[in-house]
Amino acid sequence: MKVKNRVTMVLVMLGVVLAMGAPGISQDKPADNMQILLEKIRADKKLLVAENMQLTETEAKAFWPLYERYQDELFLLRARSAKLIKDYADAYEKMTNDTARKLLDEYMTIETLQLKLRQAYLPKFRKVLPEVKVVRYYQIENKVQAALFYELGAKIPLIKTAQ
Repeated sequence: MKVKNRVTMVLVMLGVVLAMGAPGISQDKPADNMQILLEKIRADKKLLVAENMQLTETEAKAFWPLYERYQDELFLLRARSAKLIKDYADAYEKMTNDTARKLLDEYMTIETLQLKLRQAYLPKFRKVLPEVKVVRYYQIENKVQAALFYELGAKIPLIKTAQ
């Protein structure tokens, strides 16, 4: 039960982090506390980026729409990661070699897609920003991801092996 609680905490945390890149929530629906929290986290990340990018007005006009599209695509990968963590939690107590292989293959696919996404957006960011600011933006994204991975790594237990 301890593992389920840890993984549930990880999923909640990942859900919050997902909001950093989540598409805007429809305003037709009444906002609940979680929606408000998710919107705040997304806005906080955007503020963090804004404060650290030091964009000119011209750069900002070109950068922010591109940033939003990138975050929307990043959200899809983070959602896929959340599902992977849930699948791991569900299989943790009864892990088989076949399940372990499928989980690892999915993890590797997600990692590959993340790299492809970063590579796909690199020329787009280079079109709208000087190279130094492109590097700075990628550094900011890497720091956010490193913090997430650190938290996930601390909370997700190692897979059990047969004794």
